[in-house]
Amino acid sequence: MECERIFALGLLLLCGTTAIDAQDEVETTISGDIVSNYIWRGMDLGSVSLQPTLGVGYKGLSLSAWGTVGLSDPADTKEFDLTLEYKIGGLNIGISDYWFSYAEGGDSEGRYFKYDAHSTNHLFEANIGYDFGFASLQWFTNIAGNDGTNKDGKRAYSSYAEVAVPFKLAAVDWTATAGVVPYCTTTYDTTGFAVTNLSLKATKDIKVTDTFSIPVFAEVVANPCSQKTHLIFGVTLQP
Repeated sequence: MECERIFALGLLLLCGTTAIDAQDEVETTISGDIVSNYIWRGMDLGSVSLQPTLGVGYKGLSLSAWGTVGLSDPADTKEFDLTLEYKIGGLNIGISDYWFSYAEGGDSEGRYFKYDAHSTNHLFEANIGYDFGFASLQWFTNIAGNDGTNKDGKRAYSSYAEVAVPFKLAAVDWTATAGVVPYCTTTYDTTGFAVTNLSLKATKDIKVTDTFSIPVFAEVVANPCSQKTHLIFGVTLQP
């Protein structure tokens, strides 16, 4: 797990350097979602949840922190994610560190700073994608940490790909998404190529005052692989 320790240290140094060099022009993101159900890439990961975001960005380079905690079920797994991303034109590349308070085969005590190769609750994922305007295409692959296994019981380097198409209808912003897992992995509970995420999301701003509005959204998510469907409602709070 030495490579993961090096990565974590490099990430902190890079972020610190960026903040110092560009502090006069850094953009900050502060927001929080309240969702009726936590669904991620077609998988059910929790009930009613609060999901805050804090991020900084400078000239295409951004660092964001995202988390989730269950509001209606205290047993829901807590999550804390860090993502370092760079965008230039339509191209985006990034790397994420996902941490879960509970992970199968991980640290039973849920310690954040435990990075041992075979007993960590961290999962590292690399991402590359391109936004064509009319649609975006993204590819994600787990590269280290608490990844799932394949049919042979070896690290699966679990991957997920999706295409998202935004459009407007009746003064509402819509996004249609299709996501697939290309091969067997216990991370997504698939035995081979599988469609795990078909969703349709609608977002609309509810005007409160002339200068303040609250975005609300509803989303239908179907997972053909698990044969489950979900209807989600959410509210986004931001300054």
